[in-house]
Amino acid sequence: MAIRPPVNPDLTPDALPLGAIDPDAVNLGVFSRPELRARGLTDADLRRKVRRGELLVPRRGWYAQPEADPDAVAAAKRYGALSCASALTKHKLWVPPGYESLHVRAGKSASPRRADYCRLPGAPLPVTTITDTIGLSLVCAAGCMKDDDTIATLDSAMHTLGIDVDDLRLMLPQTSPLIEALLLECDPRSMSGTESLTRVRCRRAGFEVEVQPEISEAEHADLRIGRLLIECDSKLYHLSPANYTNDRHRDRRSLTQGRPTLRLTYDDVLYGWEQTLDDITEIVGAFAQ
Repeated sequence: MAIRPPVNPDLTPDALPLGAIDPDAVNLGVFSRPELRARGLTDADLRRKVRRGELLVPRRGWYAQPEADPDAVAAAKRYGALSCASALTKHKLWVPPGYESLHVRAGKSASPRRADYCRLPGAPLPVTTITDTIGLSLVCAAGCMKDDDTIATLDSAMHTLGIDVDDLRLMLPQTSPLIEALLLECDPRSMSGTESLTRVRCRRAGFEVEVQPEISEAEHADLRIGRLLIECDSKLYHLSPANYTNDRHRDRRSLTQGRPTLRLTYDDVLYGWEQTLDDITEIVGAFAQ
């Protein structure tokens, strides 16, 4: 697969005047006419660039560089903005698997007859830049994702951005009873999406789950149910020899204290949860006796 060259630095949002473009936006090489006008380009400049092939016109009022991100171009052609899982991925945030299709939020000019748009819980918002902000994308995600996936995505955003639930709520341009209910289940202490999913699913199964339980003065496990400690590996988790040895020493010390450790892989949580939950239930029951 060929690597797409970087977009033209002459048209980067970083060069726009303060307030001309949302600071949360990412540069995918697709811009609205107001964005480029704010950059100092006149309509005559835009027509000249189009004639020269320096800019393409995916739809009226929107311009794309020839090397623009294909997802962004597709969103413009659909009279919308990249949002939900697609936008969160562009913002370099973790998104659970299963949402790889293109997610586009409908703009006011989009056809109301199309069913393949992400929609907000309230009134439609205008599309002013091709990629929705993190907050707006999270609101859309609540309507597209399963509840536990949404909570894990919210947790991951908080962990990555270094914020708490109150800060996250301020980022959301709209809310709903569903979103408020999901926020009550969020926890920014979760270190990975798999940890969040395990916590939420176990609590919904009736377990009392402690987050980041203390093992020693300097060490914490991911989760604890009764005496069982649970460690959740992310997909990108790679053990160095030193980490491997340290983990086994820690597991052994915990076991001498009557607290066994269950280590869950990414696949255990994402693709084999039914069996994983059965195992957790059996182990917790055995050590409760």
